[in-house]
Amino acid sequence: MAHPKYLHPRLKIALPLWTAICPIIGLVLLLLLREEHAGIVDALMGIALISVVLSAVHHAEVVAHKVGEPYGTLILALAITVIEVSLIVTIMLSEGEQGSTLARDTVFAAIMLILTGIIGLCLLLGGFRYKEQLFVKQGVSASLVTLSAISILTLVLPNYTTSVLGPVYSTSQLLFVALVSLVLYLSFVMIQAVRHRDYFLPEDNSGEEDIHAEPPSNLTAITSLALLLLALAVVVILSKKLSPALEKIVLGLGAPKSLVGVIIATVILLPEGLAAIRAARKNRLQTSLNLALGSALASIGLTIPAVAVVGYFTGFTITLGIDTKSTLLLVLSLFTISISFGAGRTNILQGIVLLVILATYLFTTVVP
Repeated sequence: MAHPKYLHPRLKIALPLWTAICPIIGLVLLLLLREEHAGIVDALMGIALISVVLSAVHHAEVVAHKVGEPYGTLILALAITVIEVSLIVTIMLSEGEQGSTLARDTVFAAIMLILTGIIGLCLLLGGFRYKEQLFVKQGVSASLVTLSAISILTLVLPNYTTSVLGPVYSTSQLLFVALVSLVLYLSFVMIQAVRHRDYFLPEDNSGEEDIHAEPPSNLTAITSLALLLLALAVVVILSKKLSPALEKIVLGLGAPKSLVGVIIATVILLPEGLAAIRAARKNRLQTSLNLALGSALASIGLTIPAVAVVGYFTGFTITLGIDTKSTLLLVLSLFTISISFGAGRTNILQGIVLLVILATYLFTTVVP
């Protein structure tokens, strides 16, 4: 998740106009929406959903920058997790047991898109412009160790437990793994924000004037908090309205339902993905990795516990175990990333390799 130290310079004083307009437009669209609507309305709702998600993340960054660490990191993580969980839960509730795999598909897609897509593009663009880029190995190592543990425990281990048949945990196992995931994520946040902050700060201080930003005023922070709450509410309702149309489009293309998870993950990761790519193009790879790996950890470390609690109280079965093909791609991605970051510097080849793995993942998702 974005470290408040690395927030965008535009957060200094005033809020961009679009960040205030988008949630209001989304709310108006919902108020005018009828139960029966045409495809053009679905398209408008899709555009509104993406814009409101971008607006919500921006306002979360403003509030996080105001309160500082370690609470800033948690606010950013919680805001994006609320968006992700709301999208997952609303579709799950509308589908019932047929939506039991949505959380797994979305979390797995988020991890793959981050490890191979966002980081791959960062290494490719940064390596193309600067040949080699440096980062602090201790911070990346801490992120990857935590991410590897949570990923295997939540997405792979369910395939090998025997209390319940199938790639699912029993109720007690699910709650235990949810608790373990939360403990691992909060431990990482403590390391990043308090105990070893220097692991996540760039060694090169060049361009500091572009990285640092003055805290927003009290009025700006309060306004952002109100707009953030409005945006989150609009996202929840819009996602519920859009879920039938989204699934209809995916099934109409003849693609498997797991593609829905890829679409949701793409929407959720869009803001921080763009921020990470911009940082890499400015030769701030450490910032890019903080954003990307922090997003992956928040996505799985907070979403799985939240979905587990929802599943417990609603009685829904949550299928977490991924298939053999997905397991191989996950292990390959983690292995490739670990080797790529072992030397403390990166180049264009590592970005190309990661993007090839991404292309393989996307292709085999559509054509299993």
